[in-house]
Amino acid sequence: MLTTHSRRKKPSGCVPSGTLAIAPARYGELATAIRHFVSRVIGPTPEIMGHSLELLKYEGLVETVDGVEDNALLRITDEGRAEMRALLTADLRPSNTELNTLITALKFRFLHLLPAEERQAQTELLLAAVEREIARLQDLRRYPTGTAGFLADWLDHHLATLEGRLELA
Repeated sequence: MLTTHSRRKKPSGCVPSGTLAIAPARYGELATAIRHFVSRVIGPTPEIMGHSLELLKYEGLVETVDGVEDNALLRITDEGRAEMRALLTADLRPSNTELNTLITALKFRFLHLLPAEERQAQTELLLAAVEREIARLQDLRRYPTGTAGFLADWLDHHLATLEGRLELA
């Protein structure tokens, strides 16, 4: 979950904002891009996928440049850019949830839109999140229940995956 003071808390709003920050897009194409990205990152999730482009328009985060309905050409507004920046620079909660997975994927998808200093800060934040997750799971592994059943095997596999992420950095 985001820990930003932004009035909007749906990270899926970053998909249209980020896409439109790169270039204007048609309404129908943008809706398809949102559904595709979110469903491939965390699977089909109605409560996140239901984020309406109409709501973004109503909030003044995107605007119609030309056309109507599915053929409307949309672009991001200055307020939309500010909102996207708030989403991209938001902290992650110290847990490994599907929502954090989506937020992390969104950061990687649109990180190049941030200035170099902010990009570096977000990279450090992402690395710190992985390091915290490793420490949490290592602690569980050391605890007596961390060796029960097949939990130790799962923890070892998950820890190796996380440590692999750090090696990529």
